[in-house]
Amino acid sequence: MNQLPLFITIRGKPVILLGEGDAAEAKKRLIERAGGVCVDEGNPEARLAFVAIEDTEEAAIVAARLKKRGLLVNVVDQPELCDFTTPAIVDRDPLLIAVGTGGASAGLAKMVRQAIERILPARLGELALRLQSARNQMRARWSDGPTRRRQLDTALAPGGFLDPLDPDSADKVSEWLEATEQTPASGVFLIDLSSPDPEELTLRTARLLGQADHVYVDGPIGDDLVNRARADAIRHLGAPEANPPSGLVIHLRLRHGSGHG
Repeated sequence: MNQLPLFITIRGKPVILLGEGDAAEAKKRLIERAGGVCVDEGNPEARLAFVAIEDTEEAAIVAARLKKRGLLVNVVDQPELCDFTTPAIVDRDPLLIAVGTGGASAGLAKMVRQAIERILPARLGELALRLQSARNQMRARWSDGPTRRRQLDTALAPGGFLDPLDPDSADKVSEWLEATEQTPASGVFLIDLSSPDPEELTLRTARLLGQADHVYVDGPIGDDLVNRARADAIRHLGAPEANPPSGLVIHLRLRHGSGHG
């Protein structure tokens, strides 16, 4: 991963935009869509800047000048000069999905975005808002944080009560909170990998990794695969001990003789 994906709040804040033409207009629409205020170079409060100047040498000079002021700068069509790049966006407000290539190919990012657009229901953002409104009810029912997370993971799993790909899932949040408690996955799951290649994970394995509380890495399994687990899942080296921790424990083991030839 060559970039750190971040979502920056710019609503009501000044953002420098320099340049004219279609590229500048596109950046202007993006900034205003996120609630930012486009300003010129003289604004002392801005912390972000977009340079959409067609002359590459002039754009580089302007970018250097802005960077000396401590601003983070995006230069259109010159990724080597960019402190940040703007991704293709799937907008299901407040749910946002950003697809980026680090400036390598905006066209590729666009095609991936369009593929995701076809999959996600239009009301998915409404599900996010309903879950936000239900936070206090969820805390009241499941006071323990890990238990609450596992219950939500179970509900949001494919085919679950609140399956995100179900276009009517937003209407089921209240019903889910009143329903009989679903039993989330727990215990130790041994996963014998035939390959350390993350692209060869089964859908079931990928889902379990995404829900795991603990991941035991038993063998020469690279970070590319292990990082498919939740970011806050606790990593361990070797096999689980006789009395493993509570919650969902995944034991990743590479089958004997497996690996890259």
